[in-house]
Amino acid sequence: MDKKFYLTTTLPYVNADPHIGFAMEIIRADTIARFHRLLGEEVVFNTGTDEHGQKIYQKAKEQGISPQAYCDEHAKNYERLKGSLNISYTNFIRTTDPHHIKAAQEFWKKCAKDIYKAKYQIKYCVGCELEKTESELVDGCCPIHPNLPLETREEENYFFRFSKFQEPLLKLYQERPDFVVPSFRQEEITKFVKTGLKDFSISRLKEKMPWGIDVPGDPQQVMYVWFDALINYISTLGWPEDEKTFNEFWPGVQIAGKDNLRQQSAMWQAMLMSAGLPPSKQIYIEGFITSGGQKMSKSLGNVIDPFELTEKYGIDPVRYYLLREIPSYDDGDFSLSRFKELYNADLANSLGNLVARAAKLCEKSNQPIKRNHYEISAPVKTALEKYKFDEALKDIFLHIDRANQTISQTQPWAQEGEELAKSLEAIISFIDYLVPNLQPFMPGTAEKILEQFKGPKIKAGSPLFPRI
Repeated sequence: MDKKFYLTTTLPYVNADPHIGFAMEIIRADTIARFHRLLGEEVVFNTGTDEHGQKIYQKAKEQGISPQAYCDEHAKNYERLKGSLNISYTNFIRTTDPHHIKAAQEFWKKCAKDIYKAKYQIKYCVGCELEKTESELVDGCCPIHPNLPLETREEENYFFRFSKFQEPLLKLYQERPDFVVPSFRQEEITKFVKTGLKDFSISRLKEKMPWGIDVPGDPQQVMYVWFDALINYISTLGWPEDEKTFNEFWPGVQIAGKDNLRQQSAMWQAMLMSAGLPPSKQIYIEGFITSGGQKMSKSLGNVIDPFELTEKYGIDPVRYYLLREIPSYDDGDFSLSRFKELYNADLANSLGNLVARAAKLCEKSNQPIKRNHYEISAPVKTALEKYKFDEALKDIFLHIDRANQTISQTQPWAQEGEELAKSLEAIISFIDYLVPNLQPFMPGTAEKILEQFKGPKIKAGSPLFPRI
């Protein structure tokens, strides 16, 4: 394959179990990866776990185990997502991997000209692993973690000269107007950078927080978790040793939540510039999933476990809901009643009914059926290129509804001879259209349909989606 495509999610912290928000991110990434494979491209799809920093150190300490043992145990929960959500990632990176540690230290050296040591005092949110300026606080608290008290920190650390990259970043955004998708997120980060950039701390004193990657040449300091974690996007490609793979696949597309806008589209890009490496190809920013209009949290009792959801209702119905119902660019709500409504209306009635009717008609006929070769359709392709998963699925299901209407109107079960042959050919032609178009979104369902209809004799099987 001549064309290469690289895609990565952010890396979730292992201090909490996988939640529906990250499930959505990795499902969307998987949909994009499968789409590019259908286009004939060689795809590297990266995800993994972020395993350093204060939160993980504290959790391990509370449990009386080593941070590494804590990470080893909790990383397994994220690796389980591959089977539970039918994810086709090629790379799973952990930031405690020996190669990643070496790469992070090499990256530090590449940025050395823009790194300096200084004393400072900040307000720090352990939940975000970030310092907070007064303008970012709401009633003196971090808006993302309002229940966590801010820490005041004063120590001597290394700083990255972020302020140096204001003009280069603005030039990047100007030259590449689709660098951050959607466009209003690019406008948001542009405004942020225009207000001026403050240098930020990229290390911690080892005696206070020992769980991190050693700073090259200074064993008293460990790397700040954000500096270390961001490097996974290139270390997973074998950087710096494997120049061939890195140069073939970098730059790549990154998917991140809106709370990662600053880190992914400004901090990380400045770090790449400092290291003399090309900026990312594109950053796709998505919103949050709420429950009943509220942000999910254990204290509110509205956290949704993706493992329980797929075990009860199946993988593809969960994929379908998250891709179809949650807006591509904004926040969206997860409602079990709405989930069941969509399941029954779209999957059991529309799609399931169409496949069942088509198979039954073909089973009764002894006539040979002409097969067609289809690729992903232009409207679906256009929508996926813009990360508009909901629009792509709406187009597919519009065609499904029309196909059902056509079958009801033409009544092929009452036809014979050439008339029946033409009707069956049209039905199978639509099935052949359906398989590649459903494949990125609902790969298990697409495979079942393909298996059912690929043989010389098609048999009516059990329903794809029994009503719930």
